[in-house]
This record gives sequence, C-alpha cells and structure tokens, in this order.
Amino acid sequence: MRHSETSSRLAGVAAAAVIALTVASCNREEKAAPPVIRYVRTVTVEPPRQAPDLTFTGHVEAQDQASLAFRIGGRLAERLAGVGASVRQGETVARLDPENELNDLRSAQAALTAAQGDLRKADNQFQRQSHLLERHITTQADFESAQQALTAARAQVDAAQARVRSAEDVVGFTTLKADAPGIVTRVGAEPAEVVGAGRMIVQLARREGRDAVFEIPADLARQIVPGMPVRVSLSGEAGAEAGGRVREIAPQADPVTRTFRVRVGLADPPAAFRLGAAVSGSIRASEAEAISIPATALTQRDKATGAWVVDPKNLTVSLRKLDVASWDPAAAKISKGLDIGDIVVTAGAGLLSEGQRVRLIGAESR
Repeated sequence: MRHSETSSRLAGVAAAAVIALTVASCNREEKAAPPVIRYVRTVTVEPPRQAPDLTFTGHVEAQDQASLAFRIGGRLAERLAGVGASVRQGETVARLDPENELNDLRSAQAALTAAQGDLRKADNQFQRQSHLLERHITTQADFESAQQALTAARAQVDAAQARVRSAEDVVGFTTLKADAPGIVTRVGAEPAEVVGAGRMIVQLARREGRDAVFEIPADLARQIVPGMPVRVSLSGEAGAEAGGRVREIAPQADPVTRTFRVRVGLADPPAAFRLGAAVSGSIRASEAEAISIPATALTQRDKATGAWVVDPKNLTVSLRKLDVASWDPAAAKISKGLDIGDIVVTAGAGLLSEGQRVRLIGAESR
C-alpha cells in the first residue's frame, strides 16, 4: 500500500515538471527577441556645386617647329640666318666646308671614266669575236670569254655611276636649306665649328599657325581632354584674346616640375600673339557637377552598383540602383539614381538587407 502511494506521488511530480517546462517554453516564444536595429553613418544628398573655371598661364609657340641639321658632319663654313631671320622655302641657311666631299666626287667621276673606257674596249672585242665566229675563224671559247668581259665591264660602269650619284648627294648635303617658310627662333652652331651629323644648326618656326603652351598640374590635367575649347588672352594687354582648342596633352609628366604640357591650337590669333609672348588660358566649367557621394556608399549586388537609401519616416533602408559617371577612392559622381535630400548610408552598408531598420549616427550633409 505504501509502495503504491509513493509511485503515485512520483508520477504527479513528473507531470507537474512537464507542465512547467511546457509553460516556460511558451513564455520564451512569446518573448522572442525584437528585430535587430543596425547603426549606420549617413550623408544627405545636396545639390551639386558649381565648378570653378580652370585658369593657367603659358606662352606662345609655333604650331610646327623644325630643327634643321646637316646629314653629315664637318666644319661649318657659314651660317646665313640668325635668330629672328625670316626665310623662304628652299633658301640656304648654312653651309659646310665641301672640300673633302668634292674630292670624293672627283674620284668617283674618274673611276666612272675609266670604267666607261673598259666598257668600250670590251664591246669592241666582243664585236670582233662575233664577226670572226661567223666566219668560223675564232673558237666558241674565245667568243664566250669576250661576251663575259663585256658583261663585267657594263657592271663596272653601273657601279661607278652609282658611286658618282652617291658622291653628288653627299656634296649636296653640305648645303642646308629651309624646307618651308618660317622664322629662325634658335641657332645651335657658329661658323668655324666642327658639327656632327644631326646637330641642330637653326630652329625654324613655321608660319602656318600658333600654339599656346601651358604647364598644368596633374589634378587640372585630369579634367582636360583633346578638343576642349580654351579662351586665351595676352598677358598685360587688354582686349588681345583668341579662341582655341586643346590639340595635344603630354602623356607623361615633366620629370622635374611634375606638370603636363598642354598645347592649345589658336584660331586666327591677333598679330600681338608673337612667339614667346606670355598668355593666360581659361576653360569655362560646366554648369554644375554631378551629384557626389562618398565612394564607401557604393554597394555591388548582382553585377549592379547601388547604394542603401534610408526612409526618414520609418528608418528602414532600400537598395537603390545607381548610374555612376566616375569615381575614385574618395568620392563617386552619380549621374542617375539619387535625388536631392536622399539619405545615403556611407558606413555599415555591408550588414544591411532590404527593409532593415537602422539608427542614424553622425548624420552629415554632402
């Protein structure tokens, strides 16, 4: 009887424990954790700012400059054009002492005369052997020997003529002529100097056009593209202006100044735009820059670029697809996808999901 009562008590205790555990489990389910609220840093999109005009200083150069030099070395006998001289096309600007080259020409001409004499002698011998062979007085071997001698003599004449032509060309190389009309801007040698082949004797600025040349820092050079219009004005002279377009941008910075050379072709510059004159150039900025946001706000999803935008009413985020015009490690230029006043997440975007509730910290304006 006692054993039966003990068993009943144990069964009751076990049932009570099961009921208690079930009730506790239900209470835990009713008290489930609320959704996680992420802390994010944001910026507010502001209207794009007006970009400042780009201005820089430089000087005027000829659009086309040529360094005239001899093709051979020698002693400079005379230089007929100095700095500032105006020369015509084909006009002689300098001469070398041609004595050695003339001697080589005379030697080549004498060798040609001797070769032509040998050719006449070989031709006579061939003609004689031909007549004798027809009369069966000479042998076939003597005829063929005369024929070979004639061929060799003709080859010697051809070689001698080529040497004469080459010597005549070298004599012509002792005279330096202008290949186009222009103005001498520099000289590189004086009479009586011994100059090497290729050394600049005079630098000629062609008359076809003028360039404004500017040395521009790298940050400004990145904003310039070929064909961009530039307004160029003459320093110290009011009203002297000319329009132009960017014609050339140096692909490499100067190793000393770390600037890039930009050449602007001038359209009908006034006469006051003389070579070497100081000028200033300006490029009018566009009406407004694109919307700018920090580069950290960009998010890649499904091969598309976007950013998390905060709904200010319920503080939830949604991923907005963007068209990015350009970007660098600091900022991104957005051409489409954002409106003025949008709140964009800049830090903590990697932990967000669509409809995620957020709490803003350090809200900024941009």
